[in-house]
Amino acid sequence: MRLAELSARSGVSTATIKFYLREGLLPPGRRLSATQAEYDETHLRRLRLVRALIQVGGIPVATAREVLAAVDDEHLTRHDRLGVAAWAIPQPAPARTREATAEETAAARTQVAALLQRLGWPMAHLDSPPGQALVRTVAALAGLGYPHDAERLLPYARVAERAAEADLDLLEHFTSEEEQVEASVALTVLHEPVLLALRRLAQAEESARRTGRPEDR
Repeated sequence: MRLAELSARSGVSTATIKFYLREGLLPPGRRLSATQAEYDETHLRRLRLVRALIQVGGIPVATAREVLAAVDDEHLTRHDRLGVAAWAIPQPAPARTREATAEETAAARTQVAALLQRLGWPMAHLDSPPGQALVRTVAALAGLGYPHDAERLLPYARVAERAAEADLDLLEHFTSEEEQVEASVALTVLHEPVLLALRRLAQAEESARRTGRPEDR
C-alpha cells in the first residue's frame, strides 16, 4: 500500500507516519522511486504498536525506540524479548506527599523480598524496574500510614498471577513470535487501564455486597 492508504487504514496522519519513519520507530517502506515507497501489513501492525506506546501509554519517543529495538532483537529468546520490551515501559510513580525515608525504603525492600520468596519468584525480580517500582510504592504506603507487609501483598500477587496467565493465553492467538512480542508490549500498555477500571468496578460490587445496595435498604 502507498502512504495515503497506510494512513487511512491505521488512522495515523501522513505527517505523523513520516515523523515515525524519521525517528526510526517505523521501518522504511520498499522504495519505488525517489519520492514514493510501498508499505505492507507489517508496517500497519507496527503503527498500531507505536500508537499504543506513545499515544495511549504516553511513552517518550526515545523510550519507545528502546522498546521497539528489544521487540526486533532476534538474538534474544522469546521470553527475553517479552521481558526486555515490557520492562522498558516506564512504571507509574506512586502518589505520595513526601519522599520515603531510607528506613521505609529498606523495610519495603525486605517485605517485597519476602513476598517473592513466598511466591517462589526469582530474587532477581527485586532489582528489575517493576520490582523497584513495587518497593517505592510499598515505601510510600508505609509513609502514609498504610504499611503493606508480604502477607497483605500476597492476595494481590495471586491476582496478578492469574492476570499474567490470561495475558499469555491471549498471546497464543497470534501465530508468529514477532506478533506475540508486539502484542505483549501493546497489551502491557493497554490492559493496565482495563485492570484498574475492573478493580474499581469490583470494589463497588463488593462494597454493595457487604453493606447492601441503596435500593435494598
